[in-house]
Amino acid sequence: MFNVGITGGIGSGKSLVCRMLGILGVPVFDADAEGRAVLGTDPEVLRQVIAAFGADMVTTDGVDRRKLAEQVFADPAALDRLNGIVHPIVRARSKAWSDEQNAPYVVTESAILIESGGAARFDHLVVVIAPEEVRLRRVMERDGIDADHVRQRMAAQCSDQERRGGADSVIVNDGERMLLPQVLALHQRLLELAEHHG
Repeated sequence: MFNVGITGGIGSGKSLVCRMLGILGVPVFDADAEGRAVLGTDPEVLRQVIAAFGADMVTTDGVDRRKLAEQVFADPAALDRLNGIVHPIVRARSKAWSDEQNAPYVVTESAILIESGGAARFDHLVVVIAPEEVRLRRVMERDGIDADHVRQRMAAQCSDQERRGGADSVIVNDGERMLLPQVLALHQRLLELAEHHG
C-alpha cells in the first residue's frame, strides 16, 4: 500500500484538499478527528489525561477539550504530554485502517505530522500552505475564536518553511491560485507513484 501523509498548519485548508481527494475515491483517514474521538471515548486515555492534567479536565462527556486546549497550547511541555498519550493510539488505528484499504493509495490527514515525528512513516508527504494572515482569518471565522487564541495554536505548530523542507509535494491554498487543478495534478502524480511502488 502506498501511504500518503497530508499536513498543513491550522487554517491551511488541508481538510478541503482531503475532501477533494475523497471525492476522487481516495480513502482518507482523519488523524485529528480520530484524536478527538479517542479523547472522548477511550477509558485508558481518560485515565492518563486525569493523571497528567487533573480530574477537572474530564466531564461526563469525556475530556473538556476547550479547557485542555487552553492549557496545552499555552505550555509546550503540556502539549508534548498530551501528544504522548494520544498519538500512539491514533497511529495504531491509522495503520490498522490502512491495512484494510483496497486502493492505489491512501491518505492520512494530520495537522502535526512533522512535529510529532510521524512524517517518516509515509511514502509521500504533501504539505498544504497558505499565508499566515489568510489562515488566521479562516480559523477565526470557522472556530469563532479571537486572533490571540489562533496565534497561540499556530505557535504550537512548525512553520510553513519547516513543513516545506520535508515535503514531497506542496499545495498552495492562498485563495488566489486555483485549488482544484493542483489537487487533480497531485492525484495523478500519486497514482503514478503508487503504480511503481514496492
